[in-house]
Amino acid sequence: MNKVRNIIFLLITSAIMALSSCDGKKEVIINTGFGEIHVALDLQNAPVTSANFLRYVDAGLFDSACFYRVVRTDNQQNDSIRIAVIQGGRYNQEETGGFPPIAHETTEMTGIRHLNGTISMARWTPGTATSEFFICVGDQPELDYGAKRNPDGQGFAAFGQVTKGMDVVMKIHSIEAPAQYLDKPILIYSIKRK
Repeated sequence: MNKVRNIIFLLITSAIMALSSCDGKKEVIINTGFGEIHVALDLQNAPVTSANFLRYVDAGLFDSACFYRVVRTDNQQNDSIRIAVIQGGRYNQEETGGFPPIAHETTEMTGIRHLNGTISMARWTPGTATSEFFICVGDQPELDYGAKRNPDGQGFAAFGQVTKGMDVVMKIHSIEAPAQYLDKPILIYSIKRK
């Protein structure tokens, strides 16, 4: 029953957001300890994923979240397919007070590719994404549908683009993280609609 209710909620929310935004975009500001990152969410092409992200924003569930993972060529020696991203979200709070996982919107469905500054949802298997997200540093085609970063070939659900603050993303990406996880995560004070 919760799954049906969640799908209905996302469909209604997506329709309302699409009607309320003439260009199909909604900007949010990620306020971090290193500065602001402005992101335009693509409501038109990734309605389910964008609606889910805004649901966390509107509920204040990203307040006091953090960027906790930095993935670079030098810290993924055991991966044959290497990527470059910073990952954030609720991390240790993931199991409390959040929303159910959402349906997986592939890049094949949305047409949104993992390019420099693309924001996308982290996941384990398709349909498990909740609040964890990442931002691409450089173009990352191996995260798209049909690529090989994940054995299932479904890729990740990209849903927006950084419009301002890539210098902040790069600063976070440059922090030493030998095992990918930061010793001192970068606090996300809040994520708000612009």
